[in-house]
Amino acid sequence: MRAIRGIWHWRGNPLRRRTDRWEAWLALGAALLIAVGAPAAGWFAGRAAHGALLTTVRLQRHERRPVWATVTRPASGTRVVPDPDTSVPHPGHPRVLARWAGPDGGPRSGEVATPRPVRAGERFRLWTDAHGRPAPPPMDEGTAGTHAGLAGAGAAVAFGGLVEGARRLAVRQLMVHRFRRWDAAWERAGQDWGRADAGS
Repeated sequence: MRAIRGIWHWRGNPLRRRTDRWEAWLALGAALLIAVGAPAAGWFAGRAAHGALLTTVRLQRHERRPVWATVTRPASGTRVVPDPDTSVPHPGHPRVLARWAGPDGGPRSGEVATPRPVRAGERFRLWTDAHGRPAPPPMDEGTAGTHAGLAGAGAAVAFGGLVEGARRLAVRQLMVHRFRRWDAAWERAGQDWGRADAGS
């Protein structure tokens, strides 16, 4: 922001260098890009992610269905069951051996996680896929909206970081150019510059 204010303060200063103006205009351009481009990038990314996630929600609702499963017996040991939709482990979900009916009406069985502790012979709701295999519940629209919002926010932050990184790189090049000009000016002034007898 100091560089942006410099556009106004440096306009009539005789010590103003061309690189000072470039640096100030770079800062102004980067600020405008971040102010306008970052929200736009976030909005487009969030909208695209939301559309894709809603398609996933519809697909999962079409392919997955809840069935009644009956507990045969508890499984040996209780393991942590990660949720594939969130990749967050959920401890405390007991695993049991159970049987249920597949989409074709045929029997299915296997080791599954239960939402609560159950005993042999009890029934519980189990989500299965189109082949009758255990599957997590379908994603709901609220979760899809949250994920899309996070994707949009991430895209906005990434866009802003990219613009700021490009601005810093350009300013660094300006500083290198400025230092080279200073070195050349000192070489032209000579090593006796500033001495009382210089030029005598």
